[in-house]
This record gives sequence, C-alpha cells and structure tokens, in this order.
Amino acid sequence: MVSVNELRAGSTFEEDENIFKVLAFEHIKMGRGSANIKVKVINLRNGSTTEKGYTNGAFVSDIMLSKREYQFLYKDGDSAYFMDPATFDQKEVPLKSLSNAIYLKEGETVSLQFFGDEALDLILPPKINLKVVDTAPGVKGNSASNVYKDATLENGITTRVPLFINNGDNIVVDTRDGSYTKRA
Repeated sequence: MVSVNELRAGSTFEEDENIFKVLAFEHIKMGRGSANIKVKVINLRNGSTTEKGYTNGAFVSDIMLSKREYQFLYKDGDSAYFMDPATFDQKEVPLKSLSNAIYLKEGETVSLQFFGDEALDLILPPKINLKVVDTAPGVKGNSASNVYKDATLENGITTRVPLFINNGDNIVVDTRDGSYTKRA
C-alpha cells in the first residue's frame, strides 16, 4: 500500500481490479478543511482516461510493472504483434491498451510494460524518424517568416512541417505530441 500523497506522474497502482497509470497529480488544500488529492489516470487495461479524487491520507495498492524489449512485427485488426528477440516468441497485444501505438514502425524495437504476463503499456523513444509521403510543394518567396504546411507521414498521421520539407524526406517527430523536430 502506498499513500496517495506519494503518487506522481508515471506512478502505477491497482484499484478495483484495474491498473492505473498517473498522468497528472494535483494537491488541493482547502481553507480550514483537509487536503484533497486529484489525479488524472489512464486505465492500462482498457485505455480510458478518468479523474479520481482522494482525501489526504488515503492509500492505494502500489504495483510494479516489469519492462521487456520486443520487436514490433505488424498490426492486424485490433491487435499488434511483437516478437521477443531472445526467444522469438510472439506476443499479441490489444491496440486499445497501447496509448501511442500510432507511432509503431515494423521492425522497430520497443519496450513493453508487463504486469505478470499481461502487456499493459508501450514505451517509445521520445523521438522517431518517419518518412513524409504527402505534402504540398513549398514555393520560394511566399513567406516572410517561419511558415508551416501539413504533411502526411508513413504511419498515417498528419503534422506541421516547414516549407523546405518535400515528399520522400525523412523527419524526426516527437512521440509525446506528434510535432516536427528536425530533418533526419
């Protein structure tokens, strides 16, 4: 058991047979009353995000998730398939439990977080290289300052890129917010 005062962003805990990961933590002190703790959490089993409120001094069941390296193979319907590079065992993981599965590229090595044998979360590097598959051509002289245009990337997401980026260019994308970082 761990006190809710010790929860921070990234902490994991179990409550009502669900496993939650803390996204945001707020300690609220009322005038002469007791303090309240408000946490924004994501349910790692079904992907839903909720806010939970606790009184000061409440406890939750602390859990530890293990982290293992896997190679991403492919997506099929509602599942993603990974392979353990040491044993070559394949693991099927529901896409609804992977919060940032849109950034997966075939053959890429990623970390999966497990609770027992159940894969719950995906850990990607903060930045990844992606290829631009569709963007409007940048015309010289049509800007006086930094101008951005929409670009569709190889994984299907759209992000804003500078005018000098063309079709076929590789760029670095921040996986936390999907923004353009630099040309690869």
